[in-house]
Amino acid sequence: MIRIEVSYRAILFIALMLVSLWALTKLWPIILLILTAFIFHTALLPYVEWLVRKGLPRTLSVLLILLAIMGVLAGLSALVVPAMVDEFTNLKSDLPEDAKDLENLLDDFGIHVELEQRARDIDWDHLISGSAAVDYGQRALTILLGIITVVVLTAYLLVDTPRLSRFVYQFVPPGREPEMEHFLTAMNRVVGGYIRGQVVTSACIFVYTLIVLLAVGVPNAVAFAVLAAFVDIIPLIGATIAVVFPTVAAFRESPTQAIIVLALLMAYQQFEDRLLTPRVYGQTLNLPPLVVLVAVLVGGQLLGIVGVLLAMPAAAVARVGFDYWMERRGPAAPPTGPIEELLAPDEPAMEKEAVRGRRTRRRKV
Repeated sequence: MIRIEVSYRAILFIALMLVSLWALTKLWPIILLILTAFIFHTALLPYVEWLVRKGLPRTLSVLLILLAIMGVLAGLSALVVPAMVDEFTNLKSDLPEDAKDLENLLDDFGIHVELEQRARDIDWDHLISGSAAVDYGQRALTILLGIITVVVLTAYLLVDTPRLSRFVYQFVPPGREPEMEHFLTAMNRVVGGYIRGQVVTSACIFVYTLIVLLAVGVPNAVAFAVLAAFVDIIPLIGATIAVVFPTVAAFRESPTQAIIVLALLMAYQQFEDRLLTPRVYGQTLNLPPLVVLVAVLVGGQLLGIVGVLLAMPAAAVARVGFDYWMERRGPAAPPTGPIEELLAPDEPAMEKEAVRGRRTRRRKV
């Protein structure tokens, strides 16, 4: 009979791992907010330091930058929200007629779908009822509280950066301070590169969407372009939102315009996903495009939207950690000594004997 003995240390280790995993699942929303705040802290820190070098107090510098960002976001929201409300109102009143036009268009291609009746069967009163409004309000409040939390955490991190640096360096062994400074600088560079890469992709989709919608003649083109730039940061569903809303607005003008808008915007999404995003993030994060694609796929499979959001900065930080480890390890020394000593320790002994035999025969000759 086989006896299996497990030490108390192993049992304690397994118990601690299980408790840690349980705590991670419970605290994951808070951890996500903290990680998001650190990302924004890293992206905004160079601008805060620039204002501090110009002579402004650190707290005032942080407040000015955050107020400027919130002012820009508020202005863009004021441009987008009224247009979206207007589009929703038109959608509610004109949906049966639009569905009939789409149904006739599909009939021309031999596709028979009862869209008009389904549009008339939509219970708008249920969708905008009191219980639904409460649910939407709770979700909006949760998102708003999350945004406020991230802003407050980012502000505290930016203001207390010198104090946090001194706290971290207390745990660095003497003489290793330059290595830690180099490591933290590299991390700041790649995380800031992630934010800059997102700004580049959002700017590109804004310009492209604006040109397409203005050329086709879609109403509220500027608002839809701003919306596309906003939702571009949302993995997976952001691209769908950026395509659907302008297409619906174009369909009210004519089915031909809707087809043109849909085709052009979907073509850009393929360009961004397969070429622009890997290229931009590959340069800003110092990662090969293939690594960026693999990181996004793995992150999405493991953690969904959150995993996709964190995949690229996580891959970049892992790259920095690997480079730091390789630098500390140093280059491998070139092999020296007789050839039989260079053979791997697990190499068969007969191979070593064959080498010695060849040398002996050469001496006899």
